[in-house]
This record gives sequence, C-alpha cells and structure tokens, in this order.
Amino acid sequence: MDEIRAARQLQLIAEVVAMASECGIQVWLRGGWAMDFFLGEITHDHRDIDWFAWTHDTSVLGAELDRSGYQQVPGLPPDQQLDVLKDGEDPSFNLLRRDMSGRVVVGGGPWAGSPWPENMLERYVGRIGNLQCPIINPRPQIEIKQMMPIWVPGSPRRAKDLEDITRLQAALHED
Repeated sequence: MDEIRAARQLQLIAEVVAMASECGIQVWLRGGWAMDFFLGEITHDHRDIDWFAWTHDTSVLGAELDRSGYQQVPGLPPDQQLDVLKDGEDPSFNLLRRDMSGRVVVGGGPWAGSPWPENMLERYVGRIGNLQCPIINPRPQIEIKQMMPIWVPGSPRRAKDLEDITRLQAALHED
C-alpha cells in the first residue's frame, strides 16, 4: 500500500470536511473511501476521492475549494460533477438535488433527475483513526457498486468493486 499517498488523501479528506463544516454545506464520501471509513481502516490504494454534494452548494463549494488551493478541471458536465485537483490527487464532487417528491436524484448531466438509492444519505459518520467523515449509507453503497455497470452501459464490473461489496456485506452482517 502506498502510505504516502494514503496520508495525502486523508489530509485532503480532512480539509474538505473542515471546509464544509465551516461553510455550512453538506458533503458525503462515497466509493472506496466511504467503505474504508465505514470499516475503520484503509483496505487498499485509492485512485481518487469521491464525494457527493448538493447542486445548490456548488458555487460556495467551488469558491472555497479555489481558496484552499484546489484547481477546478474539466470532467463530467459541470452541473453533474465538480472535478478538482490538489497535490496530485483528484477529488470529485458528484452533485445531487431533490426532485418534486423529495427523492435524492442526479443533479445534472445526461442522467439528471435519475433517482439514487433510497436512504443513501442516511446519517452515517465513518472514522479512520481520529478522522471522522460523513459517508453514504453502506447498503446503498453496495447497490451502487452492483448496479453501476447496468446504470452506465460500458462501465466495467471491476474486481475491486466485487471485493468491496464482499467486505461491506460481511461488516453489515456482523452488525
């Protein structure tokens, strides 16, 4: 495991959590880091840091990230995801909104309005060492990892996703 990169990514996670708290905006870790924060340990190297945030917070979030030394870069449509770089790492903020019935849905881009799994944003706080971070509910995390190749045709089913699903299911079964 690349311990230097993991430490750098954990520092960026801590920065985002502190910044979001100071600005009064909500963010949630998703993906591999959310799983690791749920399990309480780093299970593997991470290529990136995936977040969820609300579309209505994008301007404040973008401005604060800029002030904190993050560089916004092109990526997915800007109403769907905010992509940034800092210290050689690439955090991304997938944007959410609520539809007319209150469901959490994709905030923009080609899948705008598509619902995310129910209870995805249920209050979970994960921890690695002394660092606490809001994370998405692990049960919807499993659903997302299982369904992504179906929801996004051409998105491969990755071996690491199957390993993550197994780890999360085992940890939830222990609860």
